[in-house]
Amino acid sequence: MTSTNDIRRSFLDYFAKADHLEVASAPLVPFSDPTLMFVNAGMVPFKNVFTGRETAPAPRATSSQKCVRAGGKHNDLDNVGYTARHHTFFEMLGNFSFGDYFKEQAVLHAWTLLTKEWQLPADRLTVTVYHTDDEAHGLWRKIAGLPDHRIIRIASTDNFWSMGDTGPCGPCSEIFYDHGDHIAGGPPGSPEEDGDRFVEIWNLVFMQFDQLADGSRSALPAPSIDTGMGLERIAAVMQGVHDNYDIDLFRSLIAASESLTGRKAEGDARASHRVIADHLRSASFLLADGVMPANEGRGYVLRRIMRRAMRHAHLLGAAEPLMHRLVPSLVAEMGQAFPELTRGQPLITEVLEREEIQFRRTLDKGLRLLDEEVARLRPGDELSGETAFRLYDTFGFPYDLTEDALRARGLGVDRSGFDAAMAQQKAAARAAWKGSGETAAQEVWFDIAEREGATEFIGYAATSGEARVQAIVRNAKEVDEASVGDEIRLIVNQTPFYAESGGQVGDSGSIRTDGGMHMTVTDTAKPLGKLHAHHGRVEEGTLRVGDVVHLEVDADRRERVKANHSATHLLHAALRLRLGEHVTQKGSLVAEDRLRFDFSHPKPLTPDDLAAVEAKVNREIRANHTVTTRVMSPSDAVEAGALALFGEKYGDEVRVLSMGGVGEGGRNFSVELCGGTHVNATGDIALLRIVSESAVASGVRRIEALTGDSARKWLVGKEETLKEVAGTLRTTPEEVASRVSALMEEKRRLERELAAARRILAMQDNSEGSSKGDVPADETVGGVRFAGRIYDGLNPKELRPLLDQEKQRLGSGVAVIVAVNDGRATLGAAVTDDLVGQFDAVTLVREGVAMLGGTGGGGRSDLAQGGGPSGSDAAKAIQRIRDILGEAVSA
Repeated sequence: MTSTNDIRRSFLDYFAKADHLEVASAPLVPFSDPTLMFVNAGMVPFKNVFTGRETAPAPRATSSQKCVRAGGKHNDLDNVGYTARHHTFFEMLGNFSFGDYFKEQAVLHAWTLLTKEWQLPADRLTVTVYHTDDEAHGLWRKIAGLPDHRIIRIASTDNFWSMGDTGPCGPCSEIFYDHGDHIAGGPPGSPEEDGDRFVEIWNLVFMQFDQLADGSRSALPAPSIDTGMGLERIAAVMQGVHDNYDIDLFRSLIAASESLTGRKAEGDARASHRVIADHLRSASFLLADGVMPANEGRGYVLRRIMRRAMRHAHLLGAAEPLMHRLVPSLVAEMGQAFPELTRGQPLITEVLEREEIQFRRTLDKGLRLLDEEVARLRPGDELSGETAFRLYDTFGFPYDLTEDALRARGLGVDRSGFDAAMAQQKAAARAAWKGSGETAAQEVWFDIAEREGATEFIGYAATSGEARVQAIVRNAKEVDEASVGDEIRLIVNQTPFYAESGGQVGDSGSIRTDGGMHMTVTDTAKPLGKLHAHHGRVEEGTLRVGDVVHLEVDADRRERVKANHSATHLLHAALRLRLGEHVTQKGSLVAEDRLRFDFSHPKPLTPDDLAAVEAKVNREIRANHTVTTRVMSPSDAVEAGALALFGEKYGDEVRVLSMGGVGEGGRNFSVELCGGTHVNATGDIALLRIVSESAVASGVRRIEALTGDSARKWLVGKEETLKEVAGTLRTTPEEVASRVSALMEEKRRLERELAAARRILAMQDNSEGSSKGDVPADETVGGVRFAGRIYDGLNPKELRPLLDQEKQRLGSGVAVIVAVNDGRATLGAAVTDDLVGQFDAVTLVREGVAMLGGTGGGGRSDLAQGGGPSGSDAAKAIQRIRDILGEAVSA
């Protein structure tokens, strides 16, 4: 028997020998096709090549492409498990010619591989051609020798393929295998064609026309070939079975399911085992390609697939979570062909187990409600839409899971009632939002979110992609188009642009269309926490709602932002290690040129603290540890030791980021909940330099730091400044500190000498009986000795030592000195100890300062000082104090 793995390898090897480049399967998320939720055909990764927007990797190519059909237009979910050939996940074998060979060689390759390499009986093969494609009809007669009755002309679009309403298109030729007359059904085109006897195994698409908007077609300058063969279908043919679920791959997965549940795949259990085997593949490959369970978009489809399989595990009587225990069997079967499955096995296992544990918590309650409602129904009745919505809203039952549960009982679901209940909930949410105080300008975002749903973020895996324009907002209002010069906010269905949140700034970049429109994106915001609004200006052309756009993030800026964001996590961990676990994040800013980190701590950090923290972070950076991400529930993440970030709102699923070396207890240096973008390894940060530490509020400190090239430039700048200072001081950078220390000591010595000289000068003036202005140098007022002086240019710092000297000189008395500098005046008063009980220096100063146009003054009762703006009134100030002395004596 030929295994499924052997068939895949044989197909690829055949075309590789025929000069086809073997191309690895693209991820299931089609970043380059906004019209698709998942890659659903082998040609999807080459779509831009066929349209001429990208250069072909080679003239010929071959691949085994992963495909999922479980959402949107192509949705086989409901049929999986109940038919022989429906799958949510399948592989599409294909060979492609990009303007190289055309129909004749495509037909020759197909016939040679099927009948000579694989030795399928030619009399079991029948082909179809488009009814006007005489060339293809003739080639099948010439190359395969098929008679006319086995070359069936089909007039419907089943045999004419098109990429869309416009673009490359052409006739098809499908190859069918006849499983034998013991199976009901007739050949294609016959009244019995819906039977299972004749099964399509290969479709050859001859792309030779360009479909124009007016409905006409023109010939393509370089006709191409796109073929698709379902691996599961051809495996069934080559293994001699009629049912895809009887091939070796599915038999192995079903055997593992039987072993773990103790139920044979017979009777009612048959469909459940098939659902589990199929959904295990699709869920595992989606997880390996970065899709995570969510309540909207691709993540919601994944969750539907998971929960459908988990319900069937429940039906089989599995007492414990089952799906994650089947992952090793899947990896054993498909891991060699798809290494991403092996690499992602720990993540796949963890997510499947967590989702099943969570779902089982509500499954029993939901099923009890369903049983109660069903007990009231008769065969052919419908479950009320309100009940179906309650199952969805309260117990997490997707609509189609409820539909699937009722199918075996011969019951339906009132879909219109379900939709009405959903609409009513949205209306209630809208009313609550309007009552929350939000501004009217923001209501436009609620309208868009209600109509379009959340924006799908694809930026964890890519910095570019394609999307469809859902809304254009200008001046807080939706518009149908925007032209050159318009400042707009753009909403698309999926984007690689990170929207500002969690302290990380929004991405910038550019958005273009094939029609020549160019928009610069300066920022990306996240209104309502679910939309990604690209803020920018239309530079060229016109942008319209419905356009397909190409989005390109400024990747260099993103890398610098990522480095700063990851550095904040290491910084947080290092601060907690140094200062204690009371340290928690209180806010942050992560930009491309710097980072700012606010944290709880009651006092300033010492230089030793800062040096230790910086050194620890840089050790983790130099170690170049791989950064890992896991997706968990918030409660499980916190229980596992992850730190929740300040101000972040968390949903049902959170990303848990681990980085740095593993310490005691097997825990990484830093483990935090974070939805931002981050480096792949700590070494990508390169370097961290703390540039400042300060207070933000009571008990909250702030560190500002630089990483990477910004840190390097900062250090280079400091070095250049040091060199300039060394040159000025005529020394080397190494000797700058000692040279500055010597100069400072010299400065202090000269200041002391200058102060002494000023005091000597003042004393000399006094001894000579000199004075300034109209105030006598020395006099006696009512028996009290009084000295009043005015000095222009005297440093106010010299007042106190001069007043002390005056007190000593007077022995008993009051001294007043006014220093005048640049029009302002500083007044000091001294009272000898024997007169303190009679005169208060503070009171005297305040009276004098009032004459100088000032207020206040302070000090001790024997020595006080104050100042005012009017230096020209210095003599009046001294006169006022003399008057006070005279008044006191008279009294």
